[in-house]
Amino acid sequence: MIAYQMVGTNDLGRAKAFYDEIMAMLGVTEPRPTPKGVMYPFAQGPGFAVTKTHNGEPATFGNGAMTAFACGSPQQVAEVHARALALGAVDEGAPGDRGGFGCFAYFRDLDGNKLALACFNPGR
Repeated sequence: MIAYQMVGTNDLGRAKAFYDEIMAMLGVTEPRPTPKGVMYPFAQGPGFAVTKTHNGEPATFGNGAMTAFACGSPQQVAEVHARALALGAVDEGAPGDRGGFGCFAYFRDLDGNKLALACFNPGR
């Protein structure tokens, strides 16, 4: 079982403002500060963190790495995706059905980290 997912940032204040809004839409109401960043604990499942790097080197995104956040409906996928783009994220795939698996959308955060929003098998 995964305990948490973490992405790096080069501008913690900007990243925190971005993720505070996105995570609130996903049900995280009490972000917790860490020594180098912030943890967003979900009520169920793993948490998510954004942080400055431990070694002090610049944060970079992982090519091929992606974090997916569970959504309760295709509407929530669309709403969170739209909000992320309004906050400066880059579109990597509009909300829509992905091969019968459900409704998904993709974007890159302000540091280039690729994120997904997922609603598996909507309507079932």
